[in-house]
Amino acid sequence: MTTQDARPLSGRQITIDHGPYSATIAAVGATLRTLTYDGRDLVVPFDADEVRPAYRGAVLVPWPNRIVDGTYTFDGVEHRLPLTEPERGHALHGLLVWSRFDVQEATASSVVLTAEVVPSDGYPFPLDVTVTYALSDSGLSTTVETVNRGDVAAPYGTAPHPYLVAGPGRVDDWTLELPASRFLDVTEDRLIPTALGDVASRVEFDFRSPRVLGDVFVDHAFTGLERTSGGDATVIVTAPSGTGVSMTWGEELPWVQIHTADRPDPAVSRLGLAVEPMTCPPDAFSSGTDLVRLEPGASHAASWEITAL
Repeated sequence: MTTQDARPLSGRQITIDHGPYSATIAAVGATLRTLTYDGRDLVVPFDADEVRPAYRGAVLVPWPNRIVDGTYTFDGVEHRLPLTEPERGHALHGLLVWSRFDVQEATASSVVLTAEVVPSDGYPFPLDVTVTYALSDSGLSTTVETVNRGDVAAPYGTAPHPYLVAGPGRVDDWTLELPASRFLDVTEDRLIPTALGDVASRVEFDFRSPRVLGDVFVDHAFTGLERTSGGDATVIVTAPSGTGVSMTWGEELPWVQIHTADRPDPAVSRLGLAVEPMTCPPDAFSSGTDLVRLEPGASHAASWEITAL
């Protein structure tokens, strides 16, 4: 384990290793900046002294995805959040993505980071957040545990935001296995949720049997996940070379956002596939769907693991 005390733009850097795995965590956003296996990227990396692009590797707390128009009502009180996705008019990806986390503990193969969600006009709920990264023979596990330190219940959700890399090439070349039977349809312009649909009715979203992504565009939440007897769901992305990467998570995360990472600039478009297991779907603060109600003093934990194939 090595640490870098200088403060590059993405914050303090903590590198952890185990066998062929190596990961670098950046303190800003408790971000997974790099993850490699025998030197092969498993996520799209970025430079330490770079403002993190496209939320790569960030931890999303206290909500994932979008809150439409930045407004929601909870326990009869209306709240208005800053619009951090101004081009669409939404509050995007929570409140800690640009916060500097503190490193509480670090070993050769693990690191624990903490931060506070400070009460604000739009989210007047104090939360303590602990993010633990740990490498093992099976890959990189991440756990986000959040405690409500206030005296009233708080609305809550979480998710990660890695862009998985299967191997050589880009998203178009890779094969996706996504064991989800339902997807959340959204408007084309602002990605506002409209209705749940069956993937069988939209063949381009049906990856229950592995198939090549090709030029399909996806920026949707999926649910109805097929799970193991232990409750785990797994997404697998493979390259024609035979390499790949998987991501596995438990029942506390009933949704997953999949995004093909399309960008206007061809040089940075479709470099990785965003796979974001979520506790709730987009705009859950308004819809209430699978929203976690975090009571005073209560805690919530969610975990996921990324593994090289």
